Amino acid sequence: MTTPPPSSSRRRSPLAPVAAVLAAGAALGLVPAFVSSPYALHLMVLFFLSVIMGSAWNLIGGYGGQYSVGHAAYFGVGAYTVVVLLQFRQVAPWWGLVPALALAMALALVIGSITFRLRGPYFVLASIAVAEIVRLAALNWKDLTNGAEGILVSDIPPLVVGGKVITNFVSKVPFYYSGLALALAVVLVTVWVERSKLGYYLQAIREDQDAANSLGIPLTRYKNVALVLSASFTAWAGALYALYVGFIDPATGIGLDISVQIVLTAIIGGIGTVGGPVVGAAVLVALSEALRANLVTDLLVKGGLVRETSKVGLFLRENLAHAHMLIYGLLVALVILFMPEGVVGALGAFARRRRQRLAREAP
Repeated sequence: MTTPPPSSSRRRSPLAPVAAVLAAGAALGLVPAFVSSPYALHLMVLFFLSVIMGSAWNLIGGYGGQYSVGHAAYFGVGAYTVVVLLQFRQVAPWWGLVPALALAMALALVIGSITFRLRGPYFVLASIAVAEIVRLAALNWKDLTNGAEGILVSDIPPLVVGGKVITNFVSKVPFYYSGLALALAVVLVTVWVERSKLGYYLQAIREDQDAANSLGIPLTRYKNVALVLSASFTAWAGALYALYVGFIDPATGIGLDISVQIVLTAIIGGIGTVGGPVVGAAVLVALSEALRANLVTDLLVKGGLVRETSKVGLFLRENLAHAHMLIYGLLVALVILFMPEGVVGALGAFARRRRQRLAREAP
């Protein structure tokens, strides 16, 4: 009697990925003890924020196939709610986060109920329009948001529990651990979604909405559930970003470039995968910093490809640092052409081909 093959649920046990995520989190939790450079911690905070936003978008875009380009709306709602309550009502951020998440989830339900009736490019355009409406509201509601001038965060109160000061937010370390904890949370939620009924239904909707509907899957309900989860984490990231930077205005909080970068994080790493947004975040943060510091131009000059005093060299040094959206677009085009499943998908395909080649060569 032959032994039956393991079931799909056993092959896809969440224990291994959960253990890997927790181990990575524990290792990253030790970094501030050995790294004191504010610049290095700053890069890690940006990386965590990018992981949070990319993984949050991946829940609805990667698994559900609903390519929203309007997540800046939820990012801005989270940022503005926490900052407005802190500056004008003296509400501590950890209490202001509650209404911020509630508003983001309510907005997601309203938006989802309307826009999920659309498909393909019409849904994409509708999501962009919604984010633009929120941006214009923040720009013109000056009594609440201070308009284009934005709001400067003057001071963050210390976190006190039982009369003991836990942290005072005067360094980058509290933001580092806050970003790390939230990044671990959204990645673990992604692991759960991927292996839950919600995840299976979302993937069925992504592959063929009509077929999923014919099987009795309530499309709008599960899309809304995924969007609410995605919006809540995105709003949380917005709140953390605003507190970390200490400033928020319509351009930096609800700009279209924020939505684009969120989508690019998942696309470059690999949509519909747990590790895709993590890899995409690492690529984009490294590339953004390389462009900002003109490292790309320096490499071209040192490699002898461009003369520093030439017109091309001077042009690159002056303009390349501000051309990040152009570079991102070129990067996405290259990924779509040569790695349509993202970096994670390409690495997985390479590993499978290698295993197959070794199996063929084995005696």
